[in-house]
Formats: sequence, C-alpha cells, structure tokens
Amino acid sequence: MNTLELDNVSIVYRVGGFKDIGLKDYVIQKIKGTYDCRDFYADRNISFSLQLGDMLGIIGSNGAGKSTLLKAISGIMRPSEGKININGVVVALLELGTGFDDELTVKENTFLRGALLGYTRKFMNERYRDIIDFAELEDFENRPFKYLSSGMKSRLAFSIASFVQPDILILDEVMAVGDGGFRRKSEDKTREIIAGGATTILVSHDQNQIREMCTKILWLDKGHQVAFTDDVQGAVNDYEEFLESGNIEKYAEKYGGKTGGQY
Repeated sequence: MNTLELDNVSIVYRVGGFKDIGLKDYVIQKIKGTYDCRDFYADRNISFSLQLGDMLGIIGSNGAGKSTLLKAISGIMRPSEGKININGVVVALLELGTGFDDELTVKENTFLRGALLGYTRKFMNERYRDIIDFAELEDFENRPFKYLSSGMKSRLAFSIASFVQPDILILDEVMAVGDGGFRRKSEDKTREIIAGGATTILVSHDQNQIREMCTKILWLDKGHQVAFTDDVQGAVNDYEEFLESGNIEKYAEKYGGKTGGQY
C-alpha cells in the first residue's frame, strides 16, 4: 500500500495581484494600462508515489519548488490543482527554529513544541530526558530559549520530532544541524526511524547524503518534474553534471520529464 501519492499536483501563486501591489499602484497601473496579473507555478503537475520504508531525496537548484512541495505534503499549504493522498501520521521538520517562544525556558519550549506536534503530556513526561540528552542540552534546560545558539535550537527541534514513530517523516535541510558529531547522530536516528517502517522525504544540498540514504529521487526544475526514479546514483550523477553544464533539457529527455527551460 502506498503511504503517499501525488497526482498532478500544482501549486500556483497569483503574482502582481491587488493584494501584492496595493490600492494606489493598482489604480495607477490600471489607468496607464500596465496592470499585469499572472499565475506563477511554484510546482506544476508533480506525480509520484511512495511506500513504507522508501526514502525519497528531492534534488533541484534554488527555486526549483522543493520546499513549497514539502509544505503541501505536510498540510501547511493546499495544492491549487491535483490531489495528495496520505495514509498515516506525518511529521515535518521544515524550519527548525520556528514554533518556539524565546521568553520560555528550554524545558518549557520542549513541552510546547511537543504539544504542537500532537504529543500527549504523558508521552512528553516519559521522553523528556531522552529528548534533552539527545539534543545535548542537559546544562541549558532551565535557561531562557533566547540564549541558545541557532545550532542548539535546531538540535532541540530535531530531537523533539525524532522521538515519535511517524508514518511519513519530512526533512528539509535539517540533517546538517549541529557539528559533525551531532550530524552523525541525527543521520543514525533518521535511519532508525526508517527501519521502523517510516516513509521519509529528504531535501538536502549534500549530494553524498542523498546518495547514502535515499532509495528514490525526485528531481525538480523551476517547478517541473524532471525525473522520478529509483536509480539514485545515476540521477545524482546526472544532476551534478547538470550543475556544471546547465543543459537541463538533456536530462528531461532521458527521464521522460519536463523542465522550466534551458539555462
């Protein structure tokens, strides 16, 4: 059974609309005949499916639509077109530093973040010490959150989210939090979650990480789906070649995908 299915999913923004430019500019542009309101597709006709235990790596240059797609899958945004079918519990780590209160202590924020993720008080009481120990914040739990470094905040957010067994785990540029030692811990923890049967989606600019951990690849270009394949090594090799050559059409033809145009 598929845990996640996307069927021709598109996410559209209205660019230059009244809400963007304000009343004054709207009136002026209408009078001059220069008013231009158009649709911008952040993602266009994305289709793929994943099963339990799959780990999907999403690759693509900045502006390819990776983070926008993750927000739609995690429920933060609704697709403008198409359907997303999800079977199971989704935990998304998209912006690790958000969702905390700087004036609360580390301990208070841990319980707050847990509540936002849907954890019960009983669960948090049982796992609190594990969360703090994993984040390596034993000496900071009673200090105001605002005094933590950005790396410490990210470690805490990752730790809180990783102590639940989701059906679908979404990671957006969060595997490189902390120093090298913590990064290895976070990778091991992610593998543990995957081994438990979770479907995982990873966005990372670290191609070696993608090579080592992922079983499938989704390659996006300016919102278009260049490739969806289980040939991880081949796709990453092609992506690295594309970064050097800029010839995206070559790879879209190879994988039967589409592109946002020649570079």
